[in-house]
Amino acid sequence: MKVYTKKGDTGETSLIGGTRVKKSNLRIEAYGTVDELNSFIGVIRDSAKDKFKDEELAGIQDNLFTLGSDLATDKTKSKMKNPILLESDILALETSMDEMDLELEPLKNFIIPGGDLCSSYCHVARCVCRRAERICIDLNEKEAVDPLILKYLNRLSDYLFILARAYTLKHGGKESLWKTRN
Repeated sequence: MKVYTKKGDTGETSLIGGTRVKKSNLRIEAYGTVDELNSFIGVIRDSAKDKFKDEELAGIQDNLFTLGSDLATDKTKSKMKNPILLESDILALETSMDEMDLELEPLKNFIIPGGDLCSSYCHVARCVCRRAERICIDLNEKEAVDPLILKYLNRLSDYLFILARAYTLKHGGKESLWKTRN
């Protein structure tokens, strides 16, 4: 199978189901940003010295493929049965955050991103996740988006923030707190 098909040379691509849309279409922007997020999760996994969340992150990457396939599907034309996101996927993020939070100092200030390379990648992924969430919210105003997608992205950005703090702690980094000038 060749990677290039030449079908996108005119600035269009196909959704699952065959519908042709411009590559600038909001649906393409949504699943493209989820793909970017998934790639950053891979960078987090590869940069982590402590692999305590490696398996969990692999599961998140799988969920992002699930989420992306849903966003890439024209449900009015596709006969393909896509994998689905589950409420238990969101609960797994919440449970993990609660467990990591037990080891962390309570927050009294905003954290300046950084402290450890892996932690910094978590912060970048968190920002990409927030962008994906905003795009999906915009898309939802025009075409229905599964509410679990919006919920999952919202929770995942929180998870990535807590994960950044956990990696800073596990890797012996130092958190920088934002102190206002007042």
